[in-house]
Amino acid sequence: MDYNAKQKQIIDVAEGLFAQKGFAGTSVRDIAQDAEINVSMISYYFGSKEKLIEALFELRMVQSRLQLETILSNEDLTPIQKVYIMIDGVIERLLGNQNFHKIMMREQLSSESTPVISDHIMDLKIKNSELMQRLILEGQEAGVFRKNIDLSLMTTTLYGTINQAIATQHFYKKINHLEELSEEEFQSLMKRKLSQHLKNLFKLTVSNEHHHQQ
Repeated sequence: MDYNAKQKQIIDVAEGLFAQKGFAGTSVRDIAQDAEINVSMISYYFGSKEKLIEALFELRMVQSRLQLETILSNEDLTPIQKVYIMIDGVIERLLGNQNFHKIMMREQLSSESTPVISDHIMDLKIKNSELMQRLILEGQEAGVFRKNIDLSLMTTTLYGTINQAIATQHFYKKINHLEELSEEEFQSLMKRKLSQHLKNLFKLTVSNEHHHQQ
């Protein structure tokens, strides 16, 4: 589905509000007010608040899937390079859009989550993990990745580490005496640190290399 500029603007505004107030706590009127449009415009473009959050997920899901598919189909890259680019893509996506990230986290932690959203989250995770599986398989077939890799735990490590870093970023700032950094400098430092850390971790987890050295 292609969204026009106006629809994208409404989706962006809604994303900010859903992140701040939660899906249930945000009314269509709130969204219309922040987007400076008439309430009827939202009904016209999306039909309902549920349909609007579906559009939001569809937009973000397509972005992340295209990213992974582009990496996979690039034949000039080695399997480990593909994993590294994928890691940076996930870091960039989660840290670069903390509003969407908040919506994902809140829905996954909430006891009364919205079925339409939890279904989308499940769908997103399954599709992304299928693409990651192809990435790992490619490395295994090339003989550079180990055979016994638990993909779902690797995914947990990847997303879990980044999620935790986002959730506790103020603590990280304090404990590493980074208070004097601007928000922009801090975010870019976090991206760099996470990138190095996760790449080292994944190299140890997936590659055959260090087994030969022992």
